Amino acid sequence: MKRLQALHEAGVSIWLDVLSRELLDSGEFATLIREYAVTGATSNPTIFAKAITGSDRYDEQIRSALAAGTTEPQELFFELALDDVRRAADLLHEVHEISGGRDGFVSFECTPDLADDTQATIEQALELWGRLDRPNVMIKVPATAAGVPAIEELTARGVNVNVTLLFSVERYEQVIDAYLAGLDRRAALGGALERTASVASFFVSRVDTKVDALLSEDSDLRGRVAIANAHRAYGRFRERFSDQRWTELGHAGARRQRPLWASTGTKDPSFSDVLYVEELIAPETVNTMPMGTLEAFADHGNVEHALSVDTSAAEETLDRAAQAGVDLDTITSDLEREGVATFCAAYTELLDCIAAKVRTRPAGTPIS
Repeated sequence: MKRLQALHEAGVSIWLDVLSRELLDSGEFATLIREYAVTGATSNPTIFAKAITGSDRYDEQIRSALAAGTTEPQELFFELALDDVRRAADLLHEVHEISGGRDGFVSFECTPDLADDTQATIEQALELWGRLDRPNVMIKVPATAAGVPAIEELTARGVNVNVTLLFSVERYEQVIDAYLAGLDRRAALGGALERTASVASFFVSRVDTKVDALLSEDSDLRGRVAIANAHRAYGRFRERFSDQRWTELGHAGARRQRPLWASTGTKDPSFSDVLYVEELIAPETVNTMPMGTLEAFADHGNVEHALSVDTSAAEETLDRAAQAGVDLDTITSDLEREGVATFCAAYTELLDCIAAKVRTRPAGTPIS
């Protein structure tokens, strides 16, 4: 797949925005790694809700867990999902090793009901990190006000963190500060920095969905504001991870927290189906793609245009949007809360589905 390989060679890590047992059992995930330049995968409550509720491949493990005395839906979910993440991480182990620990990661998210509880997020993240027991996994922590101090604490303890649900550059600055503070604390305690990795996941298309609803049908800003916002974020990445503070950490072995572009499937059918890939090509970035977007880029994606370090064009676009009545600060704040709510709803649906499977267990299967 030459187009995807070219994208990879342009400095973009291609991660799959889906994970399921069917993908693993069928060998398709291994094929994507081998032939489609895929070097990672992400998951979230919505992804696992679709995987578990839409398949019977988990039923046998549920029966086994019930027979062993596990009946609490969240614990059953962890047993099912963590097995998938471990398997995916093992398939990506070679990628992780060849890249020197820079790539080859699989992410698993803290449960969204903890998004506003710093201490509970830290405790659950540490538990999940220990249970997964793989160097190439990341624990996803939402970039909420409560999530930011959790990011610092987990980084200080050497946990790989995927910061998720990022929408605003202002919040991104806080996330960078938290990551650097965590590295500083880890270094001060004599902890190794070389294997601590992190990404900061900007959700892209959701911003345009909100913004475009406020613009006229003929506005040339449609489909441009989210990209400009991401360009601005990339500019901040380049600045913050090249200053004196970072230079000292880098010399101590620390790794940059790479920007990750999430929600890159095009939602408006009038836009290119590879818009949020082609317009966000830059070194040291990650793009998590739904399967349809991955296949579309393999078919007709273009790697000609790389993202510029000069963000003046992006700033001009954002200024024009503000003049057109787009309050990006309010929109990104709303999207953060809506993102948490969406994940909470998917998580509740998931637990309800597992509980239903427990209630309909085969006769004679013990529940305690």
